[in-house]
Amino acid sequence: MNTSISRRFFMHGVGAGALAWVGGLGAQTTTLPAPKDRVVLTVGGRIAVHNRGNTAVFDLAMLEALPQHSFTTMTPWEDKPITFRGPRLRDLLAAVGANGSQIKATALNDYRVAIPVADAQRFDVIVATRKNGEPMPVRDKGPLFVVYPFDRDPALKDKRYYERSIWQLKALDIE
Repeated sequence: MNTSISRRFFMHGVGAGALAWVGGLGAQTTTLPAPKDRVVLTVGGRIAVHNRGNTAVFDLAMLEALPQHSFTTMTPWEDKPITFRGPRLRDLLAAVGANGSQIKATALNDYRVAIPVADAQRFDVIVATRKNGEPMPVRDKGPLFVVYPFDRDPALKDKRYYERSIWQLKALDIE
């Protein structure tokens, strides 16, 4: 976790108490602000930061308050390169104080896939909130899509990474 995440939460009005720093060491509180809009992502399991019971729930504005990154890549599902934008998966995991080695991701249609936490560290995987600059409706793989930068590393052009690229993401469970 880095201080830029804390600053982004504060600067975007998500809540000054979202993430607190103790003695400059990066210790965080165990709460996030409550979402102000419809919840689009629920994170549970082995996390230290919560805002609804034992889970961390995010609306779109909260996700977009995290540091944003984008890349353009070909996917097996489109016939042209697409630009995706959103927070890196590793930044989202840091924001909730995730402490596990596996992520169980679930889509709106209950498709489930396991993503190693190591993927979030090794690759610049993002939780895309935007496709070609626009929010993604459910009918177009939205509102959230875990996307690997397939064109950056030939190793990513593999069935296992395509399967981990879950669209219509609704929940992450850290194990």
